[in-house]
Amino acid sequence: MGGYRNFRGRGYGGGGGSLSIGFPPFTWAIKRLVIINAAIYLLDLLVLGAMPGLARDVSYLFWLRPVLVTHGMIWQVVTYSFFHAGLFHVLFNMLSLWMFGATLESEWGSKQFLELYFTGAVGAALSTIVVAYLGATPWFDFLGIGPSTATIGASGAIYAVMVAFALTHGEQEFMMFPLPFTIRAKYLVGILLFISLAGTFEGFGAGSRGQSVAYIAHLGGALFGWFYVRFLPRRKVGSTVSEGYFSLRNSYYRWKRRRAARKFEVYMRQHDRKRYFDQYGNYRERGDDDKDNGEHRGPWVH
Repeated sequence: MGGYRNFRGRGYGGGGGSLSIGFPPFTWAIKRLVIINAAIYLLDLLVLGAMPGLARDVSYLFWLRPVLVTHGMIWQVVTYSFFHAGLFHVLFNMLSLWMFGATLESEWGSKQFLELYFTGAVGAALSTIVVAYLGATPWFDFLGIGPSTATIGASGAIYAVMVAFALTHGEQEFMMFPLPFTIRAKYLVGILLFISLAGTFEGFGAGSRGQSVAYIAHLGGALFGWFYVRFLPRRKVGSTVSEGYFSLRNSYYRWKRRRAARKFEVYMRQHDRKRYFDQYGNYRERGDDDKDNGEHRGPWVH
């Protein structure tokens, strides 16, 4: 891919005006993600060449293996996205991240962009885990994958970013360097999704485990990117999770109060006490009406 193609005066996808071709800026989060992924790739190559045993331990700890995630290594749903299988793998992913992600980060801010990125990474991991365990059953053995199949790469997160870009800037055009034509973002992302879908079905039962698993991660990341844009356009993941937590907590405390009140009412009935509170909310023992001299007991506090 080349740079953006924008028409001045009419915004994205407009017509007329002077044509400008340029590259997006290296924004704060994009720059750091590119540096981290490149550094881990080079370090992984160095360790693999100098200490193969340590490289195997690293892959065991940090690559995504569904069977290990379900046995407690939950960090793998994130760490796998920082490892890549080859130079072109990491180059294509980082180039796509830059081309599609810089505009989103500039508009949304770094924090929300990182939420989208890691939502795609985790979503791709969860999709891979589900499909891997389905493939281990007799009914879905045609999938050709299992819980021990390893997955690496940031492609799931990248596909979430690309889908988000297509949904929000679908009319923006890209120059397909070195080919002499342009294509709108929504069509480009649609073609890439079709390729992933076709590759997934080609890999089923054909002995191409790694290939089909990679495409499943692409589609999983794309799906979670779509969910993020459609259902969290103005509310960040952190605030949504926080609201959900406090809502559940308050519901739990309300349930505890109702349960305690029912137990108290049963206790009072068992002791033949028929009046518990007066019109002011003060606790009253039985017979207090006859002895009331104008003084009231304090409120019952629970």
